[in-house]
Amino acid sequence: MQAALSFYHHTITQSQRLSGLAPLLLRLYLAPVLLQAGWNKYQHFDNTVAWFANTDWGLGLPAPALLAALAIAAETLGAVFLLLGLFTRLVSIPLIITMLVAIFAVHWPNGWLAIADSSSWLANERVVNSAEQLSRIKELLQQHGNYGWLTSNGNVVILNNGIEFAATYCVMLVSLFFSGGGRYTSLDYWLCHQSTGQMQQRPAYE
Repeated sequence: MQAALSFYHHTITQSQRLSGLAPLLLRLYLAPVLLQAGWNKYQHFDNTVAWFANTDWGLGLPAPALLAALAIAAETLGAVFLLLGLFTRLVSIPLIITMLVAIFAVHWPNGWLAIADSSSWLANERVVNSAEQLSRIKELLQQHGNYGWLTSNGNVVILNNGIEFAATYCVMLVSLFFSGGGRYTSLDYWLCHQSTGQMQQRPAYE
């Protein structure tokens, strides 16, 4: 038993040399997602501002043009900084705020699921009711369309637009806030060592 524990602790200690891999993977996953989100808002800036401003079908936010510009900057620049692992903790803060706004101002009323799945234990009444609608959509497509061609690249689904994706991204960003850019895998790590003249990472940039 003691030998097994010693082997376990030795393995865990040695694995810390690769501790930067986890935040690197988070950064590589988040960067293109955020860049695409920011780019979409930029390409449709007027529509984004209108959505931010409208109180009936939008978010009803004050200073919508300013907030839209800040959201675009946070997502596009944040994606670049995350990709480089530069100022990772600092950059994570506005991105976490952006995700929280998305969760509570946009997706919250729709529940958890991003794609409606009435068989899921996370399905709310809205998702359960969508099963009949989805069935009718498929029936119409089978009767009046080339269903095999229409579904050749994926199944027909109903977008529920729940908090699932935004919450997942938020959790990942919170993790990066506490872990930093990653040992050996981020500019934060190497800039820290360059400034201190040491080859041992400070805890703040691990």
